Amino acid sequence: MKQQLKVLSVLIAGSFSLLAASGGAIYAATQSSQPLSKAELIKQGQQVFRYDTFGDEIHWTDQLHMNQVISTEVSPKTALAVGLKVDVDALPEAVKKGIADGSINLDDPAVTVVLLKLNAVVGAQGTVENVNGTDTLTRFGITCALCHSTVDNSFAPGIGHRLDGWPNHDLNPGAIVALSPALSAAQKVQLNSWGPGLYDPRWNVDGLSNPVVIPPAYGLDGVNSVVYTGDGPNLSYWNRYVAVTQMGGQGVFSDPRVGAHLNPHTPGLAPNWQPGMLVVNGTQDMTSSALAALQAYQLSIAAPPPPAGSFEPAAARRGKLVFKVAGCSSCHSGPHFTDANARLHAPTASAAKDTLYVTRSATGMYRTTPLRGLWQHAPYFHDGSAKTLADVVEAYNKKLNLWWLTPRQKNDLVEYLKTL
Repeated sequence: MKQQLKVLSVLIAGSFSLLAASGGAIYAATQSSQPLSKAELIKQGQQVFRYDTFGDEIHWTDQLHMNQVISTEVSPKTALAVGLKVDVDALPEAVKKGIADGSINLDDPAVTVVLLKLNAVVGAQGTVENVNGTDTLTRFGITCALCHSTVDNSFAPGIGHRLDGWPNHDLNPGAIVALSPALSAAQKVQLNSWGPGLYDPRWNVDGLSNPVVIPPAYGLDGVNSVVYTGDGPNLSYWNRYVAVTQMGGQGVFSDPRVGAHLNPHTPGLAPNWQPGMLVVNGTQDMTSSALAALQAYQLSIAAPPPPAGSFEPAAARRGKLVFKVAGCSSCHSGPHFTDANARLHAPTASAAKDTLYVTRSATGMYRTTPLRGLWQHAPYFHDGSAKTLADVVEAYNKKLNLWWLTPRQKNDLVEYLKTL
């Protein structure tokens, strides 16, 4: 466990001049030194979202040695099998032809290095240099798009046009990290237990293994509390948290509230754990200056509309009335179907099965999940315990004792939720 905190908790090691320089921007987006128009800021933010590692190569290369693992063990087939995606728009015609006709060997890790050199692997950045006549992956890092983008599979499964903001529920982050030779066998068992679409953003903080569903990064404009537990006043708070403490980017994150609600006697808790966080990575801040643009781009991503024919219109109209009568709108209110800007809720308000994750947060409470794009991002609840929208309705039917709801009304409610 001590090794876990050493390797993956991204060490509190770096200059305190960096801490002093960044301390004023812990909770807010940092503004660009040159004022940009909204369109320019969004365009810049798209580049940050897709391609900026925040200098996290110091983690993925220097600590986890993933460049070596990828070069020798991760073929394109392996990468696709663990949910990594390929941007077809970054592929030259010759490469697309070779993939289609089988002349490019997708079982060869060297081809993965080529794809990284082409900047075609969504959410991954690689520095490829010629070493003794061979293309060699010398540095490797990740970006926000790794978890929060997918592709439309228009070319082949896992290969297509980018869909930014869509959660990649095929991605198996635990299995990917577990490839690192820097981790112990026990750590790899924990990581491999998570499965696709799940990630624990506190695992390297408190030592517990309690993954949650990767959430969408779309439909958030006008919503301040953007994560399950409402940590922070805006999206940039969480972007900083992830960039520094999870991706391993260079910069500072500090929040004394994190873990304050966690029972110190919780089984599995790291023996040297204590509440509160202060993480300083690297010797320069490569995170703060990107936060304003990154937030602007993410807030510009609209939730995807439901596909034509994916719901029954007449039933959905009836379900809209059920949504109000059953009291759903008392929390899922307003244009974003959430009251998260006004209040958070006690853990007992959730119908999820897991009760541990909320105690590991900064708030110890839940925010009401916005409902835009529901059709796209099953499973539901933070723990994924509701596999379908029908499961969501049934879970709250039991929790709120809505005994009077008929099977037809429940179905109508599901059809309405599909429209949002």
